[in-house]
Amino acid sequence: MVLPCFFLTFVADMEKTIDFKPKFFSAIKHYDKKTFMADLMAGVIVGIVALPLAIAFGIASGVSPEKGIITAIVAGMFISLFGGSKVQIGGPTGAFIVIVYGIIEQYGMQGLTVATLMAGVFLILLGVLRLGTIIKYIPYPIVVGFTSGIAVTIFTTQVKDLLGLTIASVPSDFVEKWVAYIYNIGTIDPWSAVVGIASVALIALWPMLARMFHLSPLKALPGSLVAIIAMTIAALLLKQFAGVTTIETIGDRFSINSTLPGAVVPELTWETIKGLVGPAVTIAILGAIESLLSATVADGVIGDHHNSNTELIGQGIANIASPIFGGIPATGAIARTMTNINNGGRTPVAGIVHAVVLTLIFLFLMPLAQYIPMACLAGVLVVVAYGMSGWRSFLAMARHNPKSDVTVLLLTFFLTIVFDLTIAIEFGLVLACLLFMRRMAETTDVHAVLNEIDLNADADMQAGSLEHLSIPDGVEVYEINGPYFFGAGSRFEDIMARYGSHPKVRIIRMRKVPFIDSTGLHNLENMCRMSQQEGVTVVLSGVNEKVDGVLRRNGFEQLLGDRNICSHIDQALQRAGEIVTEKTMATE
Repeated sequence: MVLPCFFLTFVADMEKTIDFKPKFFSAIKHYDKKTFMADLMAGVIVGIVALPLAIAFGIASGVSPEKGIITAIVAGMFISLFGGSKVQIGGPTGAFIVIVYGIIEQYGMQGLTVATLMAGVFLILLGVLRLGTIIKYIPYPIVVGFTSGIAVTIFTTQVKDLLGLTIASVPSDFVEKWVAYIYNIGTIDPWSAVVGIASVALIALWPMLARMFHLSPLKALPGSLVAIIAMTIAALLLKQFAGVTTIETIGDRFSINSTLPGAVVPELTWETIKGLVGPAVTIAILGAIESLLSATVADGVIGDHHNSNTELIGQGIANIASPIFGGIPATGAIARTMTNINNGGRTPVAGIVHAVVLTLIFLFLMPLAQYIPMACLAGVLVVVAYGMSGWRSFLAMARHNPKSDVTVLLLTFFLTIVFDLTIAIEFGLVLACLLFMRRMAETTDVHAVLNEIDLNADADMQAGSLEHLSIPDGVEVYEINGPYFFGAGSRFEDIMARYGSHPKVRIIRMRKVPFIDSTGLHNLENMCRMSQQEGVTVVLSGVNEKVDGVLRRNGFEQLLGDRNICSHIDQALQRAGEIVTEKTMATE
């Protein structure tokens, strides 16, 4: 009893200091039998749905099938216990296949374990620093681009098993993979291809077949599980009665172990940590995006609001626990979360039940997994890849969105396919930031005001002013509309070069400048000093209180003179008239 009491006290202390409020602890305060029965049913169904996916994701990621199930058990349990969503179901997902496979190829299983642990720490830091809401603002074209790219990559990795191709070593490069497939197309095993294609067809058509043949009790079973059962039985019958031995199964490639592993903390060295920072950050960002996206979708269905910071901390705890027990990275799974909701799950207890069901299956039925055909698992992942591709959203975005968004979309997509997810996300984020900066710069309009000023809608006019003010000879008026920051300075110089004719006074209206940054200050100061060197006096008009304070703190009062920083255009024109008169008298 001491450990649970200490643990609950620790969680309560965390809630007071950081934004950590797991939904599990609030949900069980008013828990009843009716809610438990609904969660129990949903948890059992989700556990059955998660089984084939966990096995398939584990194998496709380059690890043994039991590691996929261990991930679903351990991570699923911790995400439900400590997450910020009532209905989130966690475990291995298709999005991690590509990056996990790449890390194992380069750093081995030990490297993956360390990278996942580091990703867990990064996720916790994101939650502790209350950055959960910021993650949601990652540009949508990047999310669609790398998700579609991952889908294409997953499909590409499954072609060999789907068709039963005989290839000694499949290249890791995307283009080289397809070259190898085409070169070895004559080695297709017809029986494996039939199993693979039939699996895809059965999964796709299962809901319709269940209705057509009035199989209502079986309708709740996922098509992937039905396909695995049917194809496993078919492969066994073909081997027993038709002598077909070419259909490769999980047992032909892996040694099945149904023993729950103990906790093992890997050896951590500074060199290993430094080398794995990049992959760990990618795992953390991808896990954060997918889990918060899943939680947001779930909120829309059940009418609830998840706590994004708590969700990130929960995901971090899960990704620390999973590799310690031999698992791989995990995150919130949209398909399993929706299955949970559709079957009545409304509290994290359903996610805990799902983990318990998987544990029982792992302990007592795991040896049967050795008979599952590899072509069938490839078929399951082909369907997963199709669902991930979001090709309708991809095409709609490519057709109807601004060119800058389409550029980010396509670059992220092709970089994910040709290189890897780490490069795609990093490059996509940098490009999106640059394009955002460009758009923000374009929102600032700088123009010259010719002949007269229309005061009908002006906020910096005095009461009793005329509707129009004439601009006297020897005075130029320029107006800045929008933030005065990077990009605006060069545009201001271009406008002055186009319209400027060495006036005596240059008025700059800043009534619509909400703020000015250091780049804007630097550009404005340079322009003022250059004007002074040309004998032109600069007068600022309509400067709001916030911007005025920034200017005065940076010495503009001394640079221009206090009388030349005016609150409205009437005062600025009056001051300009005085300066023109003074300069005219001085030259006579």
